[in-house]
Amino acid sequence: MPAEPESAIEIHLDTQLAERGMTLTELARRVGVTHANLSVLKNGRARAIRFSTLSAICEALGCQPGDLMSHRAGESSLPDPR
Repeated sequence: MPAEPESAIEIHLDTQLAERGMTLTELARRVGVTHANLSVLKNGRARAIRFSTLSAICEALGCQPGDLMSHRAGESSLPDPR
């Protein structure tokens, strides 16, 4: 089975948590999702996130979606059309 292409989206959840002195476990409790699911997101392995989850994370951290993720310019996770 071929490897999944690396996403051009970078997740900055670890930075946001560190700036607030909050653990992933505490964020999971506040947001109402499992620690495992947040860990997948934090480590950049998530393939999708629900807007309701993103909104809850932003509310708990007092941040905006752009504070949690960025796009590496010049990189695409789209398949090569050739």
